[in-house]
Amino acid sequence: MPQQHEHPTATATTPSEGLGRSRQSAIYRDGVLGRRPTVPTDFAELERRAAKASSAKAWAYVAGGAGEGRTMRNNRAAFDRWAVVPRMAHGEAARDLSVDLFGKSLPTPLLLAPVGAGQLIDPDCDLHVARAAAATGVPYVFTNQGGTPMEETAAAMDGGRHWMQLYWSTDEDLVDSLIGRAEANGAEALVVTLDTTLLGWRPQDLNLGSLPFAQGKGIGQYTSDPRFLQIVRDRIAAAKSSGTKPDTTITLGAIKSLISMTRQHPGSFWSNLRSPEPRASVETFLDIYSNPGLRWSHIETLRERTRLPVVLKGILHPDDARRAFDLGVDALVVSNHGGRQVDSSIASLDALIAVREAIGPEPTVLFDSGIRTGADVFMALAHGADACLLGRPYMYGVALAGQAGAEAVIANVLAELDLTMALTGASRARDISPELVVPNPSR
Repeated sequence: MPQQHEHPTATATTPSEGLGRSRQSAIYRDGVLGRRPTVPTDFAELERRAAKASSAKAWAYVAGGAGEGRTMRNNRAAFDRWAVVPRMAHGEAARDLSVDLFGKSLPTPLLLAPVGAGQLIDPDCDLHVARAAAATGVPYVFTNQGGTPMEETAAAMDGGRHWMQLYWSTDEDLVDSLIGRAEANGAEALVVTLDTTLLGWRPQDLNLGSLPFAQGKGIGQYTSDPRFLQIVRDRIAAAKSSGTKPDTTITLGAIKSLISMTRQHPGSFWSNLRSPEPRASVETFLDIYSNPGLRWSHIETLRERTRLPVVLKGILHPDDARRAFDLGVDALVVSNHGGRQVDSSIASLDALIAVREAIGPEPTVLFDSGIRTGADVFMALAHGADACLLGRPYMYGVALAGQAGAEAVIANVLAELDLTMALTGASRARDISPELVVPNPSR
């Protein structure tokens, strides 16, 4: 995908820069010259254009939700139930968007959420996102289900900050291997996703018979892992010694799938085509990538397995939040996986309010699911989030303009957050409080 760089990219470094005004000014100055943004500044148009630019399978996977989509609608409806109350003549001319997490300062309260199988949108999606994150000063939570190995993705950030997602495999040695690689590559936190021990019912993908991992897409962290490859080779050897033969049903779809697996697997295409390893890797991944029997006792072992701060992603119930902190985790992410796992689930914003009320103001709580704009980030912070994770919007930016598209989306979200703070009298992101929001009287 061609790189279309917009001028300028908004990076958040000091309180006096005024991200909102500088972003607006850049767009309006370009407008004087007859130029319009490549990436729309409103979410509805961004989504519409991204859908048009994406394949049916890519759009089903990235934009789709569980069941009838009620959880996705719940996420947005929860934001609509609240209203911001701006304060006037506050005299605050500068904003400080920085927040502190795990004893380190972040320039803004925004991180990029892990989104798997980005190869459906662009073959180099993980690298586009990594470079965009580094350029805008926003940490990127590497997806465990990425197409590009974490080592290459970290190198592309050239010192940019990142965290690492972990899906808990049924193979404990693979869990340790993935954690060890994350530590070695400079990850600043380990984000354990709890809510996808099984894939939710996703009709958009099911109706197309489309699972990217079955095509060899989104398993790059695994096919680059020495423990995973050993499991694959052991399985191939066991099948050979037992005389077990793979299904050789030949259809056009089977041929296309084999070609896809072969292209995605490390090594040369022609060598892979003659090898059983690409297909065996896909089958092994589908068997072991996530553990349906995940228990709190597994989480307890993390303190012995990593020196990184541990973040649990997918918490929605206050009792689970209490349990997590009782086990000594460093933070949690209130998230319903963007509405992709359980239909009719509680909205993440409603869960955030309940969780924060239950655990008090001190524990570190991040928020994910339903964030579309800078005003959404402001609302989540007002309800007790210490920071927010942005997901689908930046992927839509990639669909439109690769790295530059992701940068534009990030810049727009941060600009709107900055302007919302300026117009409500909030001088510091870390101090945005519940007093600035009320139940929406029109709802």
